[in-house]
Amino acid sequence: MPCTVIAGSFWGDEGKGKIISYLALKDKLDFCVRTGSVNAAHTVWIQSNRYALHMVPAAFVYKKCRLLIGAGSNVHVAKFLEEVEATKVKSRIGVDYQASIIEEKHSIQDKTSAHLKGLGTTGWGVGPAVEERVRRTAKLAKDIPELKPYLTDVTTEVNNAIDADKNVLLEGTQGLMLSLYHGTYPYVTSRDTSASAICSEAGVGPTKIDNVLIVFKSFITRVGTGPLPGELPKEEAIKRGWFETAAGTGRERRSAPFNFELAKKTVMLNGATQAALTKLDILYPECKGAKTYDSLPIKAKQFINEIEKQTGIPVVLIGTGPEALDIIDRRK
Repeated sequence: MPCTVIAGSFWGDEGKGKIISYLALKDKLDFCVRTGSVNAAHTVWIQSNRYALHMVPAAFVYKKCRLLIGAGSNVHVAKFLEEVEATKVKSRIGVDYQASIIEEKHSIQDKTSAHLKGLGTTGWGVGPAVEERVRRTAKLAKDIPELKPYLTDVTTEVNNAIDADKNVLLEGTQGLMLSLYHGTYPYVTSRDTSASAICSEAGVGPTKIDNVLIVFKSFITRVGTGPLPGELPKEEAIKRGWFETAAGTGRERRSAPFNFELAKKTVMLNGATQAALTKLDILYPECKGAKTYDSLPIKAKQFINEIEKQTGIPVVLIGTGPEALDIIDRRK
């Protein structure tokens, strides 16, 4: 079975949670490793129930999937414990001994620092926590008594799973254009968000990856400050049905039309081999609930064909509604 990396394309909010939850159910994932931190929520709709997950991997929907949080992640302990309880995954989730900890002081710094406030951070404390880790003074998961029941060597677990031909997914957070190195600096997050960094945080070498699945949304959104090419006025976004608020923070998302040049760049930087496209039903309402590619209207097919032509990779999963299983699956 393959090892797949899920990466975001633009500034996050692409619907990675939906794609991950679909793959968990459809492909019966054995392992899912979440990377990143608490400042990005993955939204999962399953049987009309909505989950906005900051810590627990979106693959929790498949009850036989082992859920892991990698060594490169930053754990907000209270949020982690809250979500473990809400998703009932205590018996099958693990946290790497060396994952670093976000403390209350980090959140205070995040919310009170004039510099960080100007960059439009979420206020969770991720940036200050990363700073402390770089200084080698951060607390790690192994230092936190509440995390003791969950501690494990994620790197060993996931590599053993890959070697045993298990079905493994590495769950990235945020989008490529928020990368500390490749994004719209300084209006970026405090880490790299590329597929390469996802592998690094999970502890998986690049030769063990079979697919890099990049997730596009049918239009672009961005929260906070920073450039957004082609940005629409809020009134126009509302008129088009593109106006959204962030799943985790409730902040308003700015919106813009799909950008093919940025799509090509993010495919290149992620080394993407496949693409998923979400919210096609928002761009083309007549697509809502569609289950086959042939049933899509011609304009929607032309849009998908143009993405494939411009990026050079196939669009293999197409989201046509909010539920995890509202997907057209074009994989062989």
